[in-house]
Amino acid sequence: MSSDPIPAGDSPFRSERTARDEAPQFVLPLVVRIEKAAPPARTDALETAARAVLTVLSDERSLGDGEWAQAMRDWQDARIRKVVRRARGAEWRRAEALPGITVTGKSAEVRVFPPVPLDGWPKDLARLQVSGTDLDDPEPPVDADLTAPVLWLNPDLGMSAGKTMAQAGHGAQLAWWELSDEEREAWRDEGFPLAVRTADPARWRELTTSGLPLVRDAGFTEIAPGSCTVVADHPALRG
Repeated sequence: MSSDPIPAGDSPFRSERTARDEAPQFVLPLVVRIEKAAPPARTDALETAARAVLTVLSDERSLGDGEWAQAMRDWQDARIRKVVRRARGAEWRRAEALPGITVTGKSAEVRVFPPVPLDGWPKDLARLQVSGTDLDDPEPPVDADLTAPVLWLNPDLGMSAGKTMAQAGHGAQLAWWELSDEEREAWRDEGFPLAVRTADPARWRELTTSGLPLVRDAGFTEIAPGSCTVVADHPALRG
């Protein structure tokens, strides 16, 4: 289950141009099911997307000589791009027919697919909309259990649910890279418990200087390059 750590100066989320930009670019597609009559709760969708990313990273098909392993390596050698699209009805059924993994939360369903070239999406995914993923929480989320991993969101950024799902996935992936093989296996065996919460401003300032994995967005969509979006607060990584 091991993978090489990413050197700090070669982060796939830095806004500065690096050698990663010279490599062929791939994207990890995620599709969230949003039925008109019963859309998922926002926080559940964010958490389910993060768990979907961890699930595909740890899947046997993504490792060693697995059928997705080369695509995963190519994707991780370049910029780590994730794009979230929405589907319902027949669109969702077509997406489910493609190779991938569906991860289910309390109200959310997110399907993650092996990486594809930036300009080479399968037609049944390429036709899906990126916009329209704005979601709400019917009730405010409860306080996070700090004995489990928490992906803390920047309180000063207004991002769509789709963009935030991708950022939560980035944070989960950074935590995964930092963990030992034993810590990864334990997290996987527990079903990847985690919470996604927006930090209050004081906590956010502390988190960004804590040494925990920090996502700085490359700025392809919605927000400025270099924006700090997520801190991955995994108990095993706390100082």
